Amino acid sequence: MTEEARQHVVDTDDEHLRRLTHEHLKVFAKFTSENCGVCQTLAPPFAKFVDDPENVGILFVRLNSDENPVAKKMMQEKVAPFFVSYCQGRLLECDALTEEAQVVAQLKRLREFVPAVG
Repeated sequence: MTEEARQHVVDTDDEHLRRLTHEHLKVFAKFTSENCGVCQTLAPPFAKFVDDPENVGILFVRLNSDENPVAKKMMQEKVAPFFVSYCQGRLLECDALTEEAQVVAQLKRLREFVPAVG
């Protein structure tokens, strides 16, 4: 796979997240926070998911909730990292996850989700 063809995690903000969730069929977002040890621990696996052939067609995005008021409000009583699955611009699932296996399970549910036709 060429460097140009490789997907990557897109760093975004509140404003652009909304646009991205409508422009892409499936989006998997990670909301992070500064000085978050679990966020740092889950960063390498999250980046690795992008290169997994099973995840082709899913856009991976990352937001810093400390810098984005809508993301921060969405998290409210949750702690980072917070993972959100979108399909056709609709939120499917969101949860604060602390283990790679939990993230893998949520990502698998997004992959298997069959969007409504029409």
